[in-house]
Amino acid sequence: MPLGLRSKKKDKSKETSKLVESEAAAPGPPAAAAAAPAPGAASASRLQFHTQLAHGSPTGRVGGFSSARELYAKIAEAFGLDPAEIMFCTLNTYKVDMDKLLGAQIGLEDFIFAHVKGQRKEVEVLKTDDVLGLTITDNGIGCAFIKRIKEGSLMDQTKIVCVGDHIETINGKNVSDCRHYEVAKMLKDLEKGQMFKLELIEPMKAFEKLEPRSKGGTLPEAKISRGRETLRLRTKGPATVEEMPTEVEEKAIKKVDELLETYMGIRDIELAATMVEAGRDKKNPDEFAVALDETLGDFAFPDEFVFDVWGAIGDAKKGRL
Repeated sequence: MPLGLRSKKKDKSKETSKLVESEAAAPGPPAAAAAAPAPGAASASRLQFHTQLAHGSPTGRVGGFSSARELYAKIAEAFGLDPAEIMFCTLNTYKVDMDKLLGAQIGLEDFIFAHVKGQRKEVEVLKTDDVLGLTITDNGIGCAFIKRIKEGSLMDQTKIVCVGDHIETINGKNVSDCRHYEVAKMLKDLEKGQMFKLELIEPMKAFEKLEPRSKGGTLPEAKISRGRETLRLRTKGPATVEEMPTEVEEKAIKKVDELLETYMGIRDIELAATMVEAGRDKKNPDEFAVALDETLGDFAFPDEFVFDVWGAIGDAKKGRL
């Protein structure tokens, strides 16, 4: 690992802060220039997507959104819901399929299924192992939920806890507005040998689908083919229509997602894609570390993790994945 990786990141972060402050104080651009949309933004604003509630509903249409938060608001408006009731969305399937989670990219022909909050439940668990076996992700707007339960793990033996469950409280502390990495850290920091309590909310299920998991539901899955283009949602700025990630980038994203689980106990395809994008034109791990600090500084990734992610991106580019 190159020496001084973290110090370079910190120095660059200070420079960036000064730049942002000076830009904010500068006069704004002319009205015409300020109104000019980014490439692909104008067409993105006109896109319409079909959507349903995963437990069953009429089909609605949503469009004119640039972020996950705006999308959830549009879906909520279409079905007369509070946006906070939407836990997560899947693409082209009503099932709680964590391989089909909606992330930062939506294929132009994708069908969106929204999973809303259903039954609440509580569970008390004796922490007999340092590792619980949970992988946590979130929807980006205040709903952390379980993406994976490791087979044979402590939580796998607690049958009331299921994939897709939203973690609402940990030992009475409400974590509804916490990001997935914060929830994962709280779970990891629970003292071994002690009991802890979780309050969970499971996704709402249609009456006809209240049956063993091995059996399929009665609602037909949407048979939608994926197009070559995708709508890229952004935290800041308008959504844009872009080409789907290349095969090399998809392999790198998958590997980085696995590294996130190993280091942080979370899975987040959107985060992994952002990290791969940050390393697209970087020449060495120092430049990559600076880029991550600029875009994802809140995560405070350890240097070892940053170096491994850089290696994964390099392996993908060289065909070793």
